[in-house]
Amino acid sequence: MSRFVLLSPNGEFDQKLRAAVAHGLRGSVQTIASDILPAGPQELFALLNQEQPEVLIIGPDVPYEEALRFAKVFDVQFPGLSLVLVSDVDPDFLLHAMRAGIRDILNPQADAAEIRVLLERACQSFATRNRGPETHQTENGGKGLVIGVFSPKGGVGKTTLATNIAIGLGQIAPMSVVIVDLDLQFGDVASGLYLNPEHTVTDAVTPAAAQDSLVLKAFLTVHPAGIYALCAPPNPVDADHITPDQISHLLDQLAQEFQYVVIDTAPGMQEIGLAAMEQCTDAVWVSAMDIPSLRGLRSGLEVLRQLEIEPESRHVVLNMADSKTGLNVQDVESTIGAPVDVSVPRSRAVALSTNRGIPVLQDSKKDPAVKSLRQLVERFNPAWRAQAQRKLHRRVVI
Repeated sequence: MSRFVLLSPNGEFDQKLRAAVAHGLRGSVQTIASDILPAGPQELFALLNQEQPEVLIIGPDVPYEEALRFAKVFDVQFPGLSLVLVSDVDPDFLLHAMRAGIRDILNPQADAAEIRVLLERACQSFATRNRGPETHQTENGGKGLVIGVFSPKGGVGKTTLATNIAIGLGQIAPMSVVIVDLDLQFGDVASGLYLNPEHTVTDAVTPAAAQDSLVLKAFLTVHPAGIYALCAPPNPVDADHITPDQISHLLDQLAQEFQYVVIDTAPGMQEIGLAAMEQCTDAVWVSAMDIPSLRGLRSGLEVLRQLEIEPESRHVVLNMADSKTGLNVQDVESTIGAPVDVSVPRSRAVALSTNRGIPVLQDSKKDPAVKSLRQLVERFNPAWRAQAQRKLHRRVVI
């Protein structure tokens, strides 16, 4: 089977593509060396002996209009395939490419290593879509999981956890994850991911974006790790003009478009945070290993129980855990009145990664905290959740 099919007359790029695949990827490349694309899927498959590839690479040297026409047809008839456009496109063209079903865009000057990374992401995306996210669709009425990260107290590493969850899920479902910064006044997702976003939540709640998900997607920032980000506005004053109803609608829109929506929230229980919680399928509660944080979490959980708005799936994370604080897990659980699901040990590697804007799960560091963070991410993997007999809450140790 030709896992990758290149539609381009450009011989130089063909050689680079084949070199990229030969050094690290399974499967072969078949090239149709023409700037005139097949009329549709059946004509293409006839040229491929009726085989259906995983990744279609269009260009370079294929006219934009021809590439868009071809992508639109395939996106309707074979949405599971990954379509990659090789083009040095104008930014104004990106929205049109997205609407046509293009999954990723590659610069023609990319080297073999860059090509290989993108193709790996495209193959992972193909595998995710074709094994079918039945679990999260069943759980959330055909929509993606909405994972909110909450804490009554600030300074507990909430944003660090949220960004690492998003990066980790992006490795499970490339280009199917979006992280939303709902700490609208002082959010740090942009710095935590080393992004300089052109658009923010302010743009995403405008009437045009609210009425058209394609417009909304144009306001998302693409992260190199294969996820999308919707960052907080740079001016705290802008937060005053965003309403809870707008946030509810925004999260509902995103859940219809993405397999995972990760939300970083402001400390406490503000109206925006409560509106977000009502949209969540999962709540990740974060506490540091100190009495004020633990008591704050206990009070917060009790209030939500009374309001009856806490999501059914709850994940309690003890962050920056340290056995030298004089507390153990049993003390923590007794204080908050709930079991601890994941304990993330205090880590110098995590602190350094946060300061660099490169989440530790993206950096592939070997560190005890990395193992714990991956355990947390795994709790949102459909394969893990499908095992109904497995207990969601298990005692951890530090």
